[in-house]
Amino acid sequence: MLQLGDDVTLYSVLFVAVLLGSRSPVCSTALLVFLYLFFAVFRFPQVPASRARQALRPDGVSVIAHRGGGHDAPENTLAAIREASKNDAAGVELDLEFSSDGIPILMHDDSVERTTNGSGRLSQMSFSELSKLDAAAKHPLRSEGNKDKTMRRSDRFAGEKIPTLEEAVEECIKLQLSIYFDVKGHPDEAAAALRELYKKHPVLYNTSVVCSFEPKVIYRMRQADPEVVTALTHRPWSLSRYGDGAPRFSSLWKQQWMTVLDVLLDWAHHHFLWKLCGVSAFLVQKNFVSPDYVEYWAQRGVEVVSWTINTAVEKQYYQEHLQVNYITDSLLEDCDPHY
Repeated sequence: MLQLGDDVTLYSVLFVAVLLGSRSPVCSTALLVFLYLFFAVFRFPQVPASRARQALRPDGVSVIAHRGGGHDAPENTLAAIREASKNDAAGVELDLEFSSDGIPILMHDDSVERTTNGSGRLSQMSFSELSKLDAAAKHPLRSEGNKDKTMRRSDRFAGEKIPTLEEAVEECIKLQLSIYFDVKGHPDEAAAALRELYKKHPVLYNTSVVCSFEPKVIYRMRQADPEVVTALTHRPWSLSRYGDGAPRFSSLWKQQWMTVLDVLLDWAHHHFLWKLCGVSAFLVQKNFVSPDYVEYWAQRGVEVVSWTINTAVEKQYYQEHLQVNYITDSLLEDCDPHY
């Protein structure tokens, strides 16, 4: 939780800001009392540190395969999960989405064009339709003209299907892999689906983390089951800029407005939202991680997990120097940066 010094600083700054704006000590005091009561009533405490650590790093620094290891096998498939286990990953990060008929599935995008041989949005496709697609169709190992050795590797992935969340979880449990459930949206549906999985497979309480860019998702998950280990995912400037730093908007005023919102969101993540949700970990884009940053969160009982670490030099730095968990697209070789 926030240290005493953080609380004093935060409330002092708010008090002075409101006092300068309203010129009323009564209004300033009333606002602080309201905020204090709001936190006391609505915030979730972190799960016990021992159990959070068991889920996040049971054997020290954990290497997590991003989307199951999307460079080494078709992302978000059972094949990727098996490859991650074979290549000694401690766990896998899997993306939770839903078909039009409400079936929880693994898929990163809200459409199927990028990874399959189909087209259409998930919100308009039933699971029956999705199950007929080849989830490995667009993977680089399936590209024509690859060398024979690569083609032989790709043959194992031909016809790979989009798995249900249940199928993926059962495979991970069988292979003793930890799981980072990356929830893309649908707070109520995701919380309900995950809660049922945790009830059916209690081992998940000690071997998995629910994470999301959307604080509402995490808060809803804690409401559904406060015993689940959770994490917020964050990339500074994500509202105003793409991962490579390019502006998102051509309109100058909109770009500036979104930059202001980015500043507010970053502040909220680091001083408000993490505490409200009671998260045990903070997943942050690699360019913003430093020893001081890791220490900042360690003082608050929060583990830092960095993404996406795709070169041997980076992996060595994170594992030996920073000693924090990291998420990677490949456990076998260097690959392109992922934003």
